[in-house]
Amino acid sequence: MTELQPKGPTNRGPAEWFTGDVYFNAYYRGTEPSRARLNLVRFTPGARTAWHRHALGQTLHVTEGLGYVQSRGEELIVLHPGDTAYTPAGEWHWHGATADQFMCHLALWEAPDPDGDEPETVWGDLLTDEEYPG
Repeated sequence: MTELQPKGPTNRGPAEWFTGDVYFNAYYRGTEPSRARLNLVRFTPGARTAWHRHALGQTLHVTEGLGYVQSRGEELIVLHPGDTAYTPAGEWHWHGATADQFMCHLALWEAPDPDGDEPETVWGDLLTDEEYPG
């Protein structure tokens, strides 16, 4: 049977995880056997995530604006509306808006096995101004 998912509030991203103003809506949190997660994330100009990694990887789909995604030590990728980017499991990365544009994306990932020890997401250091392309 198809179920309409409950609507939750828009949440402000915590300062430990984000630089600048970031807001998200958690649209879906699967229950066993599904462990899928789906959020809509809105970044104001210049806002971005801290370095982080996901146990089973993450897919981003840009819905509007301009942004960036970058894995540690890899080339910067510019994101446009309609772009979809995948970051593999365990890979440190960050993503966010360009300095002069908003950016919104859907973020899709899976939680690891609840019987395991690995956390869903591990958050690292905030991206420095020198690391951010501006």
